[in-house]
Amino acid sequence: MQKIFIIEDDPKIAEHLQSYINKYGYESFIVADFDRVMEDFQKCKPDLVLLDINLPSYDGYYWCRQIRKQSICPVIFISARVGEMDQVMALENGGDDFITKPFHPEIVLAKIRSQLRRAYGEYAAQAQERVLEIEGLKLFPERLELSYKKDNITLSKKEAELIECLIDRYPRVAGREDLLEKLWDEQVYVDENTLNVNITRVRKKMESVGLKGAVETVRGAGYRLTISWLKAEDR
Repeated sequence: MQKIFIIEDDPKIAEHLQSYINKYGYESFIVADFDRVMEDFQKCKPDLVLLDINLPSYDGYYWCRQIRKQSICPVIFISARVGEMDQVMALENGGDDFITKPFHPEIVLAKIRSQLRRAYGEYAAQAQERVLEIEGLKLFPERLELSYKKDNITLSKKEAELIECLIDRYPRVAGREDLLEKLWDEQVYVDENTLNVNITRVRKKMESVGLKGAVETVRGAGYRLTISWLKAEDR
């Protein structure tokens, strides 16, 4: 059963959408806390998001950008804003479609079905999912997941890209400049500390699935993946 995540601050609209969507065989969830949207998103792991623009604290554009750091699932904006620039902003910030309020639920359902077909169904690319594996460690780049034995953890987009680079380069060193260029090539200047912070996050994520000491710092050069977990098992 495919999951739809509804990010809408009007309870009546959110419940109306949920009721209609559920009637047609989908499983839908309404955001519980607008200060913890991404926590709810990670718990739900939706196949598609319905997203309003005018929201408490941060607008829908902001939340769409946060979703895009972790997922490529379809995002459909639903908003009372009718200006062309609002629709342009929605698409520029990572949205896939735009529906104006007031809406007909049949239109919403048709667009949901269309986006799901494009992403996962008959219109989706039929390429096999990529899995990078090395000595029991598995990285699923499209899912943004890392697993080792029975442990599994969700990654951010940057964390997944860093781990992919380290696996691709193994047993060679992944240079700092190469990593910065590959991961942040859209930015003119990136603080050197940005890479350090992300490497620290990668180390913590890998440790959480039992891979302690898996990322080695090579002074003056960069970072290297070390198969430390096998050495630990041999002791």
